[in-house]
Amino acid sequence: MNQLQSLLHDALISTDNVQQCAIIRRKDLSVRACSVGLHLYQDQVQLLLDLFRNPPQTREEGIYFDDRQYKCVRADKNSIYGKCNDKGLILVRTATLLLVATYTESMYPSVCVEAVEKLADYFKEKGK
Repeated sequence: MNQLQSLLHDALISTDNVQQCAIIRRKDLSVRACSVGLHLYQDQVQLLLDLFRNPPQTREEGIYFDDRQYKCVRADKNSIYGKCNDKGLILVRTATLLLVATYTESMYPSVCVEAVEKLADYFKEKGK
């Protein structure tokens, strides 16, 4: 298990409030670490990054991810949160990375958000 994979597990999966997650390098859209079962392709990653270009439009149109249409509940230049029935989506970007996380209805959305935002803050402190 590489260092990023360990960090992903320790910071997010171990909370038991993150279903799936990934760390993506924005420059080349490559998945640097990913939880089991989450498959992200470059075109999907590009669509997720494009959501940050126009937060008001993202709030209005929502987010299409994993064959679901998520209602956007927050969108700004660094964080986007979406909700779709029993699932949620958290996107947080840093200078060089994009963090993606999902949660289910049996999980606490606030804990998922806090864990992802804390990990993003860690990367921001490191200049990543």
